[in-house]
Amino acid sequence: MRIANQTTKAVDLVREALDKAKKFEDYHCFISMNEARALEKAREIDEKIARGEEVGRLAGVPYALKDNYLSPDGVTTAAAKMLDNFPAPITATAVKRIEAEGAIMIGRSNLDAYAHGSSTENSYFGPTKNAVDPTRVAGGSSGGSAVAVALGIVEFALGSDTGGSIRQPASYNGVYGIKPTYGTVSRYGVVAMASSTDTMGCFAQNADDVNLVMDVMAGKDAKDSTTLEKFWQPNLPETKGKKIGLISDFMGDGVDAEVAQGVKDYAAKLQKAGYEVEEVSIPMLKYGLAIYYIVQPAEVASNLSRYDGVRYGLRSEKAQDLDSLYQETRNEGFMPENKRRILIGNYVLSSGYFDAYYLKAQKARTLLIDAYRKTFEKFDALLCPVAPAPAFKFGEKTEDPLTMYMEDVMSVPQSLAGLPSISVPAGTTKNGLPIGAQLSAWRGNDQMLLSIAKAVEELS
Repeated sequence: MRIANQTTKAVDLVREALDKAKKFEDYHCFISMNEARALEKAREIDEKIARGEEVGRLAGVPYALKDNYLSPDGVTTAAAKMLDNFPAPITATAVKRIEAEGAIMIGRSNLDAYAHGSSTENSYFGPTKNAVDPTRVAGGSSGGSAVAVALGIVEFALGSDTGGSIRQPASYNGVYGIKPTYGTVSRYGVVAMASSTDTMGCFAQNADDVNLVMDVMAGKDAKDSTTLEKFWQPNLPETKGKKIGLISDFMGDGVDAEVAQGVKDYAAKLQKAGYEVEEVSIPMLKYGLAIYYIVQPAEVASNLSRYDGVRYGLRSEKAQDLDSLYQETRNEGFMPENKRRILIGNYVLSSGYFDAYYLKAQKARTLLIDAYRKTFEKFDALLCPVAPAPAFKFGEKTEDPLTMYMEDVMSVPQSLAGLPSISVPAGTTKNGLPIGAQLSAWRGNDQMLLSIAKAVEELS
């Protein structure tokens, strides 16, 4: 990662990033740009360096901010009409920490509205194009961040991952994307989706850059009671000889042949790098998607109930009374996928169905966590694809929500269990589409995964 110094000016790095953003404007990875403020911050860093003052570990490095992180620079929309032109009253803890180290936000990246989606087709501001094939989706919900890194516009980008929203677009665009252990990075100041699985992570081009950004963001935050004491260390640990389980349940029917082969090839590289790889079956994983799409919509319905046209955000002009204010505001402000998840969530939480659906899903979630715990008694890490297939064409799955939800089948189990998981490049298909492999571990072993990924990275 290039850091501004006496020979490399922060202003030059920021201008270069802004020029690239304009060059690739048609990919629509950004909702809004932060040009004037970014250049101002860059000049301030250059002046500090010239005076011999100490600057941070990310001094002058341009980055893209997923537009569900609150920040005083620009407006935070979460790609939703409901928050169009919403000035953030606070700053997300993660943003504070990376900008305290000198990182400079050049623009707010596109996403599925409220992070609901797997393609960035659900954005109120329009979809983001895949970095490799513009006729295909970028993945979601953090599609804009992934594409900004894949196109080389920025060195890193922030994302959020609730059920695969960092890992899947990272896979689709051929970059690194990490979902850390739940609670590693504060959720304070990030527009909530599903509070028990929301995790803050990042995209980058290599394992070392991911490690640096995560080291800066990780740690306890008094404003988020779910945050963990900082376990992140500046340097990656030695991991040669670790035992890795290749999940056979995610390598069979329903998985694209080229994706499966790409993951097998990555497993062979792991062995070459000094790791032991052995197949493992975890039957409980097949229930992950069903559990997730009960628990997650329930939390979505709860979190989105605050958007009522009264306190902040959109207020419909069609309203005649309080009831119609709620109805019209939500009808205008939410995208179809937002409404679908609200309806499902309220249904599973209703008095007649709470025990049959929500409570049962939470019990099954506990069984899933136990299955992982037992598996990690024998293995240090697990390997599988990120998604069943490479990036798909625009419009291919928008009319069939169940088919779209299947894109998450390999990424939601780790989220339900609060496990760290990282998407790493694992080759391409015959027509050049990126393939991502997914490494997962037990809670707190995030850096072990990055060390493993780096060992493979160094083979090439």
